[in-house]
Amino acid sequence: MPRRPTLDDASDHDPLSYAVSDRDRGILDMVRQALNAGNVALAFQPVVSATSGTAAFHEGLIRVLDDTGRVIPAAQFMDVVETDQLGRDIDVAALRLGFGALARHPHLRLSINMSARSIGYSKWTQVLKRWLARDDTLGERLILEITESSAMLVPELVKTFMAELQDQGITFALDDFGAGQTSFRYLKQFYFDILKIDGSFVQACDRDPDNQCILNALITIGQQFDMFTIAEKVETRAEAQFLVNAGIDCLQGFYYGAPETKPTWFHPTDQGRPADQIGLTG
Repeated sequence: MPRRPTLDDASDHDPLSYAVSDRDRGILDMVRQALNAGNVALAFQPVVSATSGTAAFHEGLIRVLDDTGRVIPAAQFMDVVETDQLGRDIDVAALRLGFGALARHPHLRLSINMSARSIGYSKWTQVLKRWLARDDTLGERLILEITESSAMLVPELVKTFMAELQDQGITFALDDFGAGQTSFRYLKQFYFDILKIDGSFVQACDRDPDNQCILNALITIGQQFDMFTIAEKVETRAEAQFLVNAGIDCLQGFYYGAPETKPTWFHPTDQGRPADQIGLTG
């Protein structure tokens, strides 16, 4: 019987592929250890109303910390964990921390990111049901963000999932719109409440005619489908002014505030509690 190839064989024949695979395993191990140790937190970034200039809600962005307390940049691991169960566990941690923040701050409205792959994941569902059972009004202040590319992996499942939770008052946002492959047929059927326009089109929109054309079209699409529109990654006053003039509803980006794990309004939390206390086990 022929011998099955091993990782050592891969390193002999393709050293670069082995190095990439070894690096990815190291990243997964590092993130897994951080989750098991409860070394996670949310960083809150305001989403500002174009009309009032005040925060309409905040986005809670998951932060994974190493054993020294330093943030592990998401760019180092998100692509790697996206198709791994670890990605689902990150969604579980984000949801748990998000509900904790909502419970402690009665006037807070918060969006949390999730992958369509977490739909039906028992640990994620348990956290959702447990918190809504404690206080069903929490759902009215929760926004779940699903990226365009993730939603298109299982569009029919996403539609059913959204319909069930929207009946409980939960709002849904289609994140990174314009960067993925959304079929307009599905966009019409999804019934997302919020459309978040990908930040790549916002960059230099005050002077880039191509981005201006795309943004005007995307905002019009959102308005046509009765969706609240948000521009991501707004970094300058000029960009913000163009977007306001174009009819955007809300703006988010460093111009309005960077994500902060301890904003001035934030009370002491259970961020960093062990994994069995943030819904990752049992």
